[in-house]
Amino acid sequence: MLILQIETATTCCSAALSENGKTIAVQELNERNIHASSTTLFIEEVMRQAGKAMKDLSAVAVSKGPGSYTGLRIGVSTAKGLCYALDIPLIAVNTLQAMAAGMISIKPDENALYCPMIDARRMEVYTGVWDASGREVWPTEAKIIDESSFSSILEKNKMIFFGDGALKCEPVLGPHPNAVTVPDFVNSAAWLTVPAYHKFLKKDFEDTAYFEPFYLKDFLVKKQQSA
Repeated sequence: MLILQIETATTCCSAALSENGKTIAVQELNERNIHASSTTLFIEEVMRQAGKAMKDLSAVAVSKGPGSYTGLRIGVSTAKGLCYALDIPLIAVNTLQAMAAGMISIKPDENALYCPMIDARRMEVYTGVWDASGREVWPTEAKIIDESSFSSILEKNKMIFFGDGALKCEPVLGPHPNAVTVPDFVNSAAWLTVPAYHKFLKKDFEDTAYFEPFYLKDFLVKKQQSA
């Protein structure tokens, strides 16, 4: 089972290759506005690193959102194009779920809850909560963070906050004794490995023709005011 994984939902542009549920190659750069120029190059690089050919792929997995509108369009379009060309299935993974899987692998704690956060401007974030087994305990949502956010959960649970949205929320949530903020978490296509593997085993595939990214919020174009 060889799965190509694409992550373009956040500032990090990343491609990874996994074999039987284990990551075998990763190429990534955490930098804004490089997704259009770098995604296909990173895909070629991970295939070269692993010594694999495109015809060897069993599926393509893509981080489906929420996240950057433009980044999601690039990642999903690339994944769909590959699936069409190679006649292989498309797997879509919630970006926040993948982030949680990544942090669980980095910082395992069976007594903690994991709260990935993607910056959505001002004090709003895309977020959700997962337990140490990877089970979703708070659904994905766009949430404005204030002093009362997650208060009912924080009273009884240690919570690990991470992602670019967590950094701006630390002054609000950080003072709580059960809140732990991880400042250096970087999103990666490697975090798709575990959820993509389980989806492949269950044959939980998308309809490639009709699949669209999970934007969570409508994309708003700011109109320039006339003089």
